[in-house]
Formats: sequence, C-alpha cells, structure tokens
Amino acid sequence: MSVTKVHHLNAATMCPRVPAFLLGQGAKDGTSGKARMVCHCLLLETARDGLILVDTGFGTADLADVKRVPRSFRLLTNPQMRREETLLAQIEARGFSVADVRHIVLTHLDLDHAGGLSDFPDATVHLHQRELDAAQAQAGSRARMRYRTAQWAHGPKWRTYAESGDTWRSVAAVRTLEGISAEVALLPMHGHTLGHSAVVVGAPAGRQLVHAGDAYFHRSTVSERPAVPLGLRVFESRMRDDREAWESSQKALRRLQLDHADVTMFCSHDVVELEQAAKR
Repeated sequence: MSVTKVHHLNAATMCPRVPAFLLGQGAKDGTSGKARMVCHCLLLETARDGLILVDTGFGTADLADVKRVPRSFRLLTNPQMRREETLLAQIEARGFSVADVRHIVLTHLDLDHAGGLSDFPDATVHLHQRELDAAQAQAGSRARMRYRTAQWAHGPKWRTYAESGDTWRSVAAVRTLEGISAEVALLPMHGHTLGHSAVVVGAPAGRQLVHAGDAYFHRSTVSERPAVPLGLRVFESRMRDDREAWESSQKALRRLQLDHADVTMFCSHDVVELEQAAKR
C-alpha cells in the first residue's frame, strides 16, 4: 500500500557564514547572495499508519534551550531556529495533532535531523541499529558534537534494523518496518555516519522517492557528471565517519538515480531540490 500524500517540509533553515558560491548558490538558483541550507523532511499521510515523518529537523526544545545545539555547530551553520519551521508547528498548521504522528523514520541521528523527536514522544522511531549504537557510544569529539543525547532523553520507542538479505532495485534494503504497512523502507547508505540510511517512499502516481539524507549535499552528486561546490566538498569530508563506505553509498545512489526513471531523489540540505520537490 502506497502513501496517500507527501508533504516536503523545511524543518531548519541554516545560513552558513560563507560566500554563497562556495555552496553552489547564486541568482541562477533562485537564491540571493546569502548562503542557505535547509533540512528537507517528509510528512507522509497514510491510510492505516497515521502520519509518518522522515527526519525531524530541530525541535521546540532546541529553540527553548540553545545549549542543546553546541556552539561550534551554531558558528558553522548559523541556524535560524524559527518555531514556525519546527515540524510540530507545521503539522499543527495543517490541522493535525501530535497524536497523529505514529512513526518517525530517521536517516541518522545528527542533531539537525533528530531534534524534533521529543515533540512526538509517543511515535515509534525507526533507524539502523549501527546508527543508534554509534550515537549511544559517543566515541570521540565529533560524535559528541553531532549526537546530542538531550534530544532523545525522553526515551523514544526505538525500532532498529540491520541488513538481512533483502534488496530494493538490487541495493541492500530493509523493506519491512515494524508497524508500517505503507511502502517505506530503509536503504543502508553508511559513511556520513556509521549507520546512515536513505529512506524509500512509495508515493502516489507510482513514483519512488528516495530521501538520501546526508549521503550527499549537492544535487550534482547523483548526476552523470558530479560537480560538487568546494565548500560542500570540504564539509562532507570533515563530517564523514567512513570514507570508503561514503564513496560506495554515493555510487549506489547515483546508479539508482540514473538507471530508474521512476525514482525521484533528494538529499537533506539542498535548497534547490526542496524547491523542486515542493513544486511537484
């Protein structure tokens, strides 16, 4: 059974203090000269499973206590922290309630993807087992910066998964998520973090959406001729936990995008991809 409606939402605007061209942005992209990144999340309406979120951006608790977001991250990305951009506010604006959100599927647990977990405390949270293990281990300064335990101190209902021989379009996949009858699956795409995954959504009209999370940061990565801007190349290299796995994941995503006409792919932080998805 497919998802009945897909909402493409921005749950965290960030304005890094760097020239826009370093992120591949400018007038031709419909942006101003100010660098801007988003956190592209999905709100999925289903017939049987209530509402499903893919990632959560920052949450209301992050806005209330700025120390939940470390100073180094704030200096690097300059998050705008607007309440109207929280998924809680956007869901309520559409006439839904917190109780309607029954499932959250995470690409990974980085602070700008998991901050909204506490806004939906009764939702079941689905992710790769390796990602939860890495987040809880807090091994090294980068892990302690990216994984903020306060964001899940409320004790989420974790449901974790690992590869078990299943595939989707010849790529290793977890195609059955507990309690979800809609077509939503995890594609392990490790590298950015040790348990990072992409999320597949069977959308209306037969489209297959692939939310690639932070497996890449610029849309050209999954084109025939990648041309990733310098600023994003540097950021990707500094934030990845496993270079070999990261390169392998990008190759797999590129093949999915190029070989399957029914696949629409996007990452978390590309402004243009979000604008295009919202128009569709």
